[in-house]
Amino acid sequence: MNLDDWRSRINDLDNQILHLLNQRAEAALQIGDLKRRQDLPSYAPDREAEIVSRLSVASGGPLPAASIRAIWREILSGCRALERPISVAFLGPRATFTHQAALQHFGSGAAYAPSRSVADVFEDVEHARVEYGVVPVENSTEGAVNITLDRLVDSDALICGEAYLNVSQHLLSQARELSEIKLVVSHPQALAQCRSWLAQNLPDVPTQDVTSTAAAAEQAAGDVTLAAIASELAGELYGVRVLRPRIEDNPHNATRFLVIGRRAVGPSTRDKTSILFAMRNEPGVLYRILEPFARRGINLIKLETRPAKSRPWEFVTFLDFEGHRDTPTVAAALNEIEGRTLFLKVLGSYPAA
Repeated sequence: MNLDDWRSRINDLDNQILHLLNQRAEAALQIGDLKRRQDLPSYAPDREAEIVSRLSVASGGPLPAASIRAIWREILSGCRALERPISVAFLGPRATFTHQAALQHFGSGAAYAPSRSVADVFEDVEHARVEYGVVPVENSTEGAVNITLDRLVDSDALICGEAYLNVSQHLLSQARELSEIKLVVSHPQALAQCRSWLAQNLPDVPTQDVTSTAAAAEQAAGDVTLAAIASELAGELYGVRVLRPRIEDNPHNATRFLVIGRRAVGPSTRDKTSILFAMRNEPGVLYRILEPFARRGINLIKLETRPAKSRPWEFVTFLDFEGHRDTPTVAAALNEIEGRTLFLKVLGSYPAA
């Protein structure tokens, strides 16, 4: 076959794909009607995770799994919007890393609402101004995002998903040379991720915290003496050029984000559960709390301790582990450790990213 033959073949395949996509969209419309009658949410994280996982594993072709996941994310997003568009709050303005993580998770079919702070994202979800929110929770370089952990202690919102985003930080400025820069602005986490680069390249230039990396880019757009640390997308959106690319200290810099909502999520093919607990101040207490997990073969993923805001010198511990709270093994472990803690709160079970 020559080039024209292959192009003709691709045209035929494209028409078949379009026909099948429209059939899927018709099915989604019918499903949306049934969900409305039964008062069910249009977004089903467990079902979507199962679809993407199954198709990524079973593709059997040359397309890499990451490409297949990206394609199906948009197919699911478009069909979900036909059932009923969902609203998603994120730490704004547009082009923050949280915005990018939200797009990666929900696709372009959702209605996005920027919030001024992480606390505002929680409040938007809690007061039903939006159905879901996306917030950063930890970075591979700088660790936990404490405001998110603190809000999880008191919030009624449930964790219903997660997303990981590889983070590349760029120095954005209208200046032509580093010597013209008098101030560097960005979100505190972004500044911390570039601490060594700033010390080596702009040692005498002060830094200033702002609410988000995108807000920093917006400020830098109007002042030639300012530089922002932000994404390339933020630079494109606000018209600020990249003066120095990839200035993050760790080339493997990544951030984990949580999706929060008001409904619990059912089990999928591979789940995580997040809990928090307070414990007595006595020898061996942490061992006794964690022992039921080890006895049942439940893998612990992350342990993080934070000061309790309500009482000085008391702490709460956050724990992520594999499994869903509704499965018998996990339910039995949670029931057992509840009697060994002063306080236990299940933050949510959700498909693992």
